[in-house]
Amino acid sequence: MLTTNPFDDDKLREECGVFGVSGAADSAAALVALGLHALQHRGQEAAGITSFDGAHFHTHRAMGHVAGNFDKDEVIRALPGNVAMGHVRYSTTGETALRNVQPLYADLATGGFAIAHNGNLSNAMRLRRDLVRSGSIFQSTSDTETIIHLVATSSYRTLLDKFIDALRRVEGAYSLIAMTPEGLIACRDPLGIRPLVMGRLGDAVIFASETVALDVVGATFDRAVEPGELIVVQGESMRSIRPFGTQPARPCIFEYVYFSRPDSIADDRSVYSVRKAIGAQLAIESPVEADLVIPVPDSGVPAAIGYAQESNIPFELGIIRSHYVGRTFIQPGDKVRHLGVKLKHNANRALIAGQRVVLIDDSIVRGTTSLKIVQMMREAGAAEVHMRIASPPTRHSCFYGVDTPERAKLLAAKMNLDEMTRYIQADSLAFVSIDGLYKALGETHRADIRPSHCDACFTGDYPTTLTDQDDAVEVDQFALLAERVN
Repeated sequence: MLTTNPFDDDKLREECGVFGVSGAADSAAALVALGLHALQHRGQEAAGITSFDGAHFHTHRAMGHVAGNFDKDEVIRALPGNVAMGHVRYSTTGETALRNVQPLYADLATGGFAIAHNGNLSNAMRLRRDLVRSGSIFQSTSDTETIIHLVATSSYRTLLDKFIDALRRVEGAYSLIAMTPEGLIACRDPLGIRPLVMGRLGDAVIFASETVALDVVGATFDRAVEPGELIVVQGESMRSIRPFGTQPARPCIFEYVYFSRPDSIADDRSVYSVRKAIGAQLAIESPVEADLVIPVPDSGVPAAIGYAQESNIPFELGIIRSHYVGRTFIQPGDKVRHLGVKLKHNANRALIAGQRVVLIDDSIVRGTTSLKIVQMMREAGAAEVHMRIASPPTRHSCFYGVDTPERAKLLAAKMNLDEMTRYIQADSLAFVSIDGLYKALGETHRADIRPSHCDACFTGDYPTTLTDQDDAVEVDQFALLAERVN
């Protein structure tokens, strides 16, 4: 099978999107399905919805997109109740299999418990190992199931206290929605690394990964769930709990660069406006004499508009994307593969021929995509091809819910700027600086002050401990030592 989505294959992948509703007048599951449609960009491997009708939990999970799995009346009718939650998944931990599709559900001593998770637990493997040794039996390979076992084995009496106790033991990033017979719980990790917002639709309370999901269902945005906050919705009552104390937040800065939809609002900022500002800052830092500014569709568009406006170079759609091609079942010979690539994206040859073009993309990961794009421009007759990237070089892996290749496969981790430029065969290459990225957010970045966001993929400054990663390093070092001894 040949993917015809080459410009997406070399992107960082956000793990998941979550959506929950309590107090829906009609079918809560139908609202959840609509919300998941709006969050489809956050996870395209699988989707699931769990509802509660006051007596029983009902779940439907499936591989693939929301459309096709949750647009049938019979599926929604099988998910009754005025409380429901859903999840779209792109795996960063655990295999791609139905058993890992969320929401995950378990019958605990305190009753039914369903959970959906956006993020990644950086000590899940160590916790899992300890839980298995003490008798826990895991049904999935997802790190999210670790939370269920921690809740089940907690010595606290109430389910809420058990849940809080479980969260005190985990590290890393999580925005969670949990559902119990008593109500709906939404919470965010103490650093707020992954996003979560709250809205209202009539008497219903809604939680979602992004504000765009609220827009789609006609809900009004209320506020963001604060870092370290748990919100418990029980019928018509709602209360906020902050069991972890307070500390400076570190939300993921890449939400502005790529993950969030441009029509979302994050921390009172328009994602679209921030991306335009990043493009303008990139033009200030790395100008070039050129005839056209061309975005790499679709994520490069806002930054390209900002770059064009700041540099006074015309913005044009030099790469045309077909939105009606997903995958094609073709034997992957080199010639046929190249033709398959053009089914999805094609150069606007009449526009490009003889022109000096500036390509704007959001990031470079392995570099394979950038190489293909530059080659496409050359074949279309471009006189010069300059690449500008609306984020700093990605030099470090992410362990907080983003599918990042191991560091050895990150182009910027193994090459300097000149080497990267030669690798992608561009006439020039430049990235926005880390200072420029923060400036686009309206903030000042200083190396001697704790940053306001998690920017570890650029700087290596991880805001939490990385227990599983440290354990893996220790194992590797032990194996290397044993090999030397032998």
